[in-house]
Amino acid sequence: MPVIHTHVSTPINAEQRERIKAAYGKAITAVPGKSEGWLMCPFESDMPIYFAGDDSKPAAYVEVNVFGTDVPRSAWESLTRSIMEALDTELSIPEDRIYIRYTATTDWGWNGSNF
Repeated sequence: MPVIHTHVSTPINAEQRERIKAAYGKAITAVPGKSEGWLMCPFESDMPIYFAGDDSKPAAYVEVNVFGTDVPRSAWESLTRSIMEALDTELSIPEDRIYIRYTATTDWGWNGSNF
């Protein structure tokens, strides 16, 4: 049950969103046991994002949440590369204007109950 929630300061059209979602779907497989089949990808665009006190350049904040606790650091590293590459390629957001926050948890609700 992974979620990759993307907040960007730029607009995103449907084609860009689809390509980013597809890149995330491939990237999430770096986390053991995770696949696109359970991946949720909310997108928020055109958000004011100040980075280092400046909102005049494109920026992004991405939250990655997964069910579980034992995620190897190498999986997070792989996801960082893939997420940043997708945002730079599709939205021209440079890597030095992107933060990614990773969370793994054993508390996850779905379909009327918790895992």
